[in-house]
This record gives sequence, C-alpha cells and structure tokens, in this order.
Amino acid sequence: METYIKASWMPQSHKPTELLIIEDNPGDVRLLEEAFRELQANIHIQIARDGAEGLEMVLDSGPRRRRPDLILLDLNLPKVSGHDVLSRLKTDPNTRRIPVIVLTSSKAESDVRRAYELHANAYLRKPSTLDGLLAAAQDIKNFWMETATLPN
Repeated sequence: METYIKASWMPQSHKPTELLIIEDNPGDVRLLEEAFRELQANIHIQIARDGAEGLEMVLDSGPRRRRPDLILLDLNLPKVSGHDVLSRLKTDPNTRRIPVIVLTSSKAESDVRRAYELHANAYLRKPSTLDGLLAAAQDIKNFWMETATLPN
C-alpha cells in the first residue's frame, strides 16, 4: 500500500522523502498516514504489513523498487520480528545506512537495549493518544525530514 503526501508549499522539483512503515496494526497505519498528511510533509509512504514484506520491499532490487530514505519499524510483527528485520537491515551493506526508527508499544528495557545493540537510529514508544501521535510525527518530520541529512 502506498500513500503520497505533497506539501502545498513544496516546490514541484523537490524529491519526496521515501518513508517505509513496517506495521501490522491497520489502525496505527491509518493514524500515522493521517498524522503525516496533517503535517503536510512531502513524503511518499509505503506500508509493509509484516516483517517479511518489509524486508522484501527494502531488499528488492527490481526496477520499480523505491528504496526508503527512512523506516518506521514496529517490533511486534508477524512472520519476521522487528528485531530480526532490524538485524538484517543493519548487517547488509546495501541497507545499513537507512535510518530505522523503532516505533513500538513495548516499554521493556530489554527491547530498548536490543534495538540499540542492533543499531536502531531511535526508539520511540507509540503514544496512546492521537495528539501524542501527531506530536511524534511532527518530531520525526522536523528532525529526520528537515534537520538531518539522509544518505542517498
């Protein structure tokens, strides 16, 4: 599933940020899409519903492939866990430079520690309210899409 959100203030020639959301909860996916739409972020969103699909989308080398500039990754995923997805992405020389933000409901210190040991770029707990999610999306947009320089 893909969503394209173009900011009204963005010049036509500015390339959108390719964002891959690896998340199995349809409600969370919808809220994240709405949050980024509300922020008028210039992004193209792709959705993977499980860890296997997420890996396939990132590792696919086909001509229609859109390599993500940034990945939002849930840890509790079917088929392939978020930790395993993170490990695979960060050990592959072709994908290890893609920033991965773990966005999960887990508050377990062991999950936080393991995510950073696997070279996650950030660990965010999913907010429990829509306002909290909007604030998190704003923070992601401000830092990762406007302040930070992402690798090509």
